[in-house]
Amino acid sequence: MPFVYRQKVLFQHCDPAGIVFYPRYMEMMNATVEEWFESRLKHSFAKMHGAMQAGVPTAELRVTFSAPSRLGDMLAISLYLRRLGRTSAGLEFVAECNGQVRLTMHSTLVFISFAEGRPQPWPPRLRTRLEAEVEPLAAPEPQP
Repeated sequence: MPFVYRQKVLFQHCDPAGIVFYPRYMEMMNATVEEWFESRLKHSFAKMHGAMQAGVPTAELRVTFSAPSRLGDMLAISLYLRRLGRTSAGLEFVAECNGQVRLTMHSTLVFISFAEGRPQPWPPRLRTRLEAEVEPLAAPEPQP
């Protein structure tokens, strides 16, 4: 099951034409990740960035914009954990409004220690929770 975060498109997200200014989508996807860590993984960013002195910066992004989102739209942002590595996680996001895909994004997060400033293995308790979330893409059906 994907994690779904609902985000209303606010004035602050829009350009003068009333459509989402593309960098604001990155903020929305980051809010989705932060809420996923907090509510689904039970591992808040406050704990991670505070007591743990660690973080999950984005190492890679690929985005496809399918249709514009407008002021007042309610987006349903689905987050899928597609791949879990020793120090990284591959995520897929699909933002929809009324069944219409507005954006698809793939990103790679890397777990780092602030002290080391380098990728580190996922902490065991967090890794166990992440493993339960992995939902790989289905293999394509063979063509006759």
